[in-house]
Amino acid sequence: MDKRELIKKIEEEVSNCRKCSLWATRKNPVPGSGSVYTSVMLVGEAPGFHEDLQGRPFVGAAGKYLDQLLSIAGLKRENVYITNVLKCRPPGNREPQPNEIKACTPYLDRQIEIIEPKVIIALGNYAASYLLEKYGFKPASIGRIHGKPFRTYSLLGELIIVPMYHPATALYKPYMKEEIERDWLTLSKLLKEVLR
Repeated sequence: MDKRELIKKIEEEVSNCRKCSLWATRKNPVPGSGSVYTSVMLVGEAPGFHEDLQGRPFVGAAGKYLDQLLSIAGLKRENVYITNVLKCRPPGNREPQPNEIKACTPYLDRQIEIIEPKVIIALGNYAASYLLEKYGFKPASIGRIHGKPFRTYSLLGELIIVPMYHPATALYKPYMKEEIERDWLTLSKLLKEVLR
């Protein structure tokens, strides 16, 4: 089966998913979007208001800022794959609950297996905690680990997880923009080495 077909299968499963209560309050599931033939994957926390309406990740104000950050790192949205830890919006944009994360992350695990990225950019605490733990690292707060690459090895070769501040952080705390953009500039150097 082709990677596109395998990802499509996950999208269909997410559409019909009833593993937690979020399906009852969502408008649209947000499985992910972008290139399935990429070396770079971005993982956020959960869909927000605009994502829930459109069924696509990062389409609101944070998404516009993410596009700028991608550009700083020398990336384009259409050349990466973007998804979230949760595929459905928590009501009122509340934080993900442990049972929701447990129910939803098998989809994310399969997306990672299919896409086989060389670099995963974890946007925010929830994505960073889940991914670092999954690959055997000790999670820490995003304030301590943002912009630092965590390298692990599998049968597919090296995988680098880079925890980053969630783009929405800059909307709530504009004074952090400079630091956030500096992380993405550093990331651009890492990507040049890794994706040669």
